[in-house]
Amino acid sequence: MRLGSGGGAGGQYPTAHVRKPPEAPMIGPLATGLIVLALVIALVSLLTTALNKAMGNVLLVALGVLELGLLVQAGLLIAALVRGEGPAETATLIGYMAGTVVIPPVAAFWGVGERSRWGPAVIAVAGFAIPGMVGRMLQLWQGTA
Repeated sequence: MRLGSGGGAGGQYPTAHVRKPPEAPMIGPLATGLIVLALVIALVSLLTTALNKAMGNVLLVALGVLELGLLVQAGLLIAALVRGEGPAETATLIGYMAGTVVIPPVAAFWGVGERSRWGPAVIAVAGFAIPGMVGRMLQLWQGTA
């Protein structure tokens, strides 16, 4: 066992048994990609709303891709929580995770059903909600919230 230098009695602490923090299931690049995609969806939706057009297939496909990414993120988080990892605010994290997974399909269903310019407006609201929620999950997991 190798001893490292440190403060305290004797000035030496064993470093062989120091636990490394668990690998974060909140993958930074995945979270960033989800945030960027959601913001692009929101901006395209706002443009579609401003042009007084109904929601098209492009927005629907983009929401599907966003949902797949959010499901991957949720799967990673659930696996980590099952292993006993996670923040002190587990219930809050689960609430944000559930919300991010539910919002895109609900917005898509509502957007398709609303054939006026307000269908894309619903998608825009969802597109602006997801980045805040993913960012908050990242903060909770990292313990910076």
